[in-house]
Amino acid sequence: MLPNTDVWSMNTTRRTLLSSCGIGTVALLTGCLGEGNGDANGGDETDDETEGDSDTSPTETGGPELSIVSTDELPDAPVRPAIEVTQKTATESQPPGLKATVTNESDRTLTLGEGRAIVFAYRNDTANNLMLLPAGSDYPVEAGCWRLTEGIAITEEYRMVTLEPGESASQVLELYGAPDTDACLPTGTFRFESPYSVRDESGEEETASFTWGFDISLE
Repeated sequence: MLPNTDVWSMNTTRRTLLSSCGIGTVALLTGCLGEGNGDANGGDETDDETEGDSDTSPTETGGPELSIVSTDELPDAPVRPAIEVTQKTATESQPPGLKATVTNESDRTLTLGEGRAIVFAYRNDTANNLMLLPAGSDYPVEAGCWRLTEGIAITEEYRMVTLEPGESASQVLELYGAPDTDACLPTGTFRFESPYSVRDESGEEETASFTWGFDISLE
């Protein structure tokens, strides 16, 4: 099996449809936070009790604690998505964190889309209380607090990621509160979903599509 490959270091092909939030791979723009979900909500609706059943948490770092409550069943497709916690609680230097991975379990080369969505980069939870952003970049946050002070604008380019048999694409993610939340990080149970498109090596023919997601807890 080939080693994991960070999704941003892989070759991609792009069909660029720039959104009204501005040109560039990632730009900062107030009011565009909700665009991170794309069409992920095309799946089944989630009960209100699991979507941001939130209380407020202390404004200082150190809490609440992040855990994964549940994940969806594996799809009937030749790829396997997965999610894991990498940072349980916020510190002065970093927010809570997750790592998303998708693996090609078939014996042929596959092309997956959309390249950011398949590793939950720039995804909001279904209630728009939280956002997952790629680790290692500076984002506009309040001092001593992991709540965004303004929205993150995302272009609508469609990225494709090619995976050889046994190869994985992964992304380390950081968890941020939305600008309009009452606390640095709201507490409760939150759901994230993302769409997957599985295509042949050329990317021309779609062989499978599905929505996969997971629930997290901040307590």
